[in-house]
Amino acid sequence: MFGPFRATSSLSGGLLWKIPFRLSTPQKARQRKRLRAVDTVISTIDNALARKGLATKSLERWKEEMPTEAQMKARDKYTMFDRKEKKYRKGVHSTFILVEIDMGREMK
Repeated sequence: MFGPFRATSSLSGGLLWKIPFRLSTPQKARQRKRLRAVDTVISTIDNALARKGLATKSLERWKEEMPTEAQMKARDKYTMFDRKEKKYRKGVHSTFILVEIDMGREMK
């Protein structure tokens, strides 16, 4: 009970994941880098389509409605909407995205 191997409380029958209230400086830097990568992809696609003389409605709508990383407020960069939260905003770092990886078998 009282030693180096004492039991810890568990969350939902598993490990207790300690999620800090705020993002750390490196986490914020990585998030900004991800947002800039999205901006780069959008501009690359837009330039490639412009060279061919093409355009898509969805890309034009994205450019009109979505701000770039530099235009975004800090609240929008580091939080996201969640209807279950008290103030309807949830930290980006506490959102776990599980991705199913195709291991050569057909996905259903």
